[in-house]
Amino acid sequence: MTEPRHPHRDDSARPGRASDGRRGRRPRAAQPRGGQPRRDGSRPSARATARPTARTVAFEVIRAVNDADAYANLLLPRAIERAGLGTADAGLATELTYGTLRRLGYYDGVIALAASRPTERIDPPVLDALRLGAHQLLATRVAAHAAVNESVALARTVSGQATAGFVNAVLRTISRERPERWLERVLETARSDDERLSLEHSHPVWVVRALRRSLAAEGRADELHELLAADNLAPRVTMIALPGLASVPEGAERTEFSPYGFRLGGGDPEAIVRAAKGRVRVQDEGSQLAALALTGATPVRPGERWLDLCAGPGGKTALLAADALRSGATLDANEVSPARAGLVRRAVAAVPMPVPVSEEDGRARRTTHPGSYDRVLVDAPCTGLGALRRRPEARWRKQPSDIPELSKLQQELFLAGFDSLAPGGVLAYVTCSPHLAETRSVVAEARRVLGDAIEPLDASEVLRRVCASEIDIVDSPGDGHVQLWPHRHGTDAMFISLFRRVDASAER
Repeated sequence: MTEPRHPHRDDSARPGRASDGRRGRRPRAAQPRGGQPRRDGSRPSARATARPTARTVAFEVIRAVNDADAYANLLLPRAIERAGLGTADAGLATELTYGTLRRLGYYDGVIALAASRPTERIDPPVLDALRLGAHQLLATRVAAHAAVNESVALARTVSGQATAGFVNAVLRTISRERPERWLERVLETARSDDERLSLEHSHPVWVVRALRRSLAAEGRADELHELLAADNLAPRVTMIALPGLASVPEGAERTEFSPYGFRLGGGDPEAIVRAAKGRVRVQDEGSQLAALALTGATPVRPGERWLDLCAGPGGKTALLAADALRSGATLDANEVSPARAGLVRRAVAAVPMPVPVSEEDGRARRTTHPGSYDRVLVDAPCTGLGALRRRPEARWRKQPSDIPELSKLQQELFLAGFDSLAPGGVLAYVTCSPHLAETRSVVAEARRVLGDAIEPLDASEVLRRVCASEIDIVDSPGDGHVQLWPHRHGTDAMFISLFRRVDASAER
C-alpha cells in the first residue's frame, strides 16, 4: 500500500512514489541486509544477529502490510511466535502494530507537519519507521527516548545512515509538543468538515461519507462520531464454544447476545483453542449471530442439506457444522481460494461429521448444484469496512473504485446461492461491511431480478429470537435485513439478511 500525499482527501487515484520521493511506480521495499522477503510477505529481522524485539516485529509486520498487502491479523501471530516473544513483549508488539495501522493517516498528518514535507516524499520504509515512532510518542506510555532511538535504529537498518538524522529530527520535533497540540495542528489543515472528521478519526474521507450514509439509512446519522471512535478501539477477544461440542468455561464472561460466546479475563486464547481441539474458537460475536440467524430462521428438519458458499476462513462454517450435527442436517462448504479452503478444513476438523470442502468459483454453483440445498450462507467477499477494529489496514487498502466490482461479485454470488436453494429453502446474505452498495443495494437488485420467486424473512425478529438478551436493532420486516454496529453492539458491523425461495408448487 502506498499512501497518497493526503490520505484523508477524497482523491480518485493514489499515485505510487519512487524511492527518491518522486511520483511514479510503487517501489519495492528496501531490503534489510542479509534477507529476502518470506513467502508470507514478511521479512527477516533487520538485525540478523540480534534477538527480535517487540518493535522489530511490529515494524516488519507494518512493512509487509504496507508493501506486500499482507494481512496483519494473519501475519502478526506467526511473527510473534517466530520471534519467541514473551507475553509482555507480544502484547507490546500487538499494540504497536495495530495502533500504528489504525491511526496511520493521522500520523501521516503529524509527520508531514514535523518534517515540513509531504509524506509521499519520504521513502516508504523510513515513513513506516516514523509512523511507528509517532504512535509510541503520541498514544503510548513508551519513554520518548526509547521511541526515538529505536525508530532511528530501524530506519538506519533499512535505509542506511543517511536517514538516521532525518528520522531523529522529525521524532524529536514530535516529542516536543503535547499530543493534544498535534491534534489541533493537524485538524487546522482540514479543508472541510468531512476532512476534519477524517483526520481526527483516521478514516479516509470516502469511508467517512459511506458510514454516514449507512447510519442515515437507519435514521441514526448522529452516531457517526461514536462509530468512527469505536473503529479505533482495540476489540476484546471474543470466543465461542461450539454448541453440542463444548461448554462456556466456568468463570468466563458470557457475551451479551450470542448464547455460545464468551470472553476471558486473560490468558492466551490460542492455547485454549488448542487445548479444546478447536471446539472452542476465537470468533467475533457478530459472525456468530450471522450463522445462528440462518440456522434459526425456520425450524430445522432432519435430513436437511446446507451450504456455506464462501466459507473461508471457516469460523461460520464450524458453527454451522456443529448446528448441523446436532440437528440431523449435513453441510457442504465451498471456498475458491486453496489457502483459505485449507483454513476451512482445519476449522471443521473439530466437528465429528464429514464436511466436504470444494474449491470452485461459487458462481458456478448456479449450474453445478441447482436446487440442492435447504439453507445457503452467502458470506460474500467485501471491503471489510465493518471489521476495521480487527483489520485496521482495510480502510487504507480499499478505494471507492473497488466498490462496483465487489458489488457485481456480491450480486452474482447472491444469485448463485439462491439458485442452489431447493424450493422453500432459506438463504442468508451476509457481509462484514455496512456500505450500502454492498448491502441494501445488492439485496434490492437481487429481489428485482428474482421477482416473486424470493420473499424476505423478518431478520430482526429472527435475530431477537436467537439472541440471549434484548438487542437494539432497527426493524426492517419488509426488507429482510439487520445491520450490527461496533459502537452499538460491540460486534463487527455485520449485515445480515434472510430470504426464502418461494415454493410455487406449494402455493398451487
